[in-house]
Amino acid sequence: MDPLFTVTVYSENQVGLLNQISIIFTRRNLNIWSLTVSASAIEGVHKFTITCRTSQKQIEAVVKQIEKKIDVLKAFYYTNDEIIYQEVALYKVQTENLLDSSDFEELVRSSHAHIMEINRTYTVIQKTGHCEEIQDLYEKLIPYGVLQFVRSGRVAITKSTEEKVSRFLAERAEVGRNVN
Repeated sequence: MDPLFTVTVYSENQVGLLNQISIIFTRRNLNIWSLTVSASAIEGVHKFTITCRTSQKQIEAVVKQIEKKIDVLKAFYYTNDEIIYQEVALYKVQTENLLDSSDFEELVRSSHAHIMEINRTYTVIQKTGHCEEIQDLYEKLIPYGVLQFVRSGRVAITKSTEEKVSRFLAERAEVGRNVN
């Protein structure tokens, strides 16, 4: 199986850019495993975090093609050992089934999950972690009657002390000053 890469794309918040980026993956017959978009630490700059299983050569080509989009400031790719990452999941379980179990509380504690809401019909549990941990808790909750399950895409930051896009923007500003 191909390795999992995390691609980060920095851009201004422009309508239609998500579609343009996803088409790049589609044309190369690559499946996006997860996708998250949010504001970044840089004012006015948004960050797309995309995961994809492919080869190193293919991901390099994808990132180069993404950077050709006019609204994209910069794009990077990382392996799992270069970033710190998490996902968030919510599980809705039948409360009645939990009341009859002595193991449920221990399951939630040992999974480092949190109960967000309890009512007579359902209980909502939140878990933050890696994909495997989230899936493991889901499988352990199946006997309790999972009513709903949702998982976010990956959110990630680099292990570097500096955001690579900050260095890129500073270099671009310096070139602009030297031209004037």
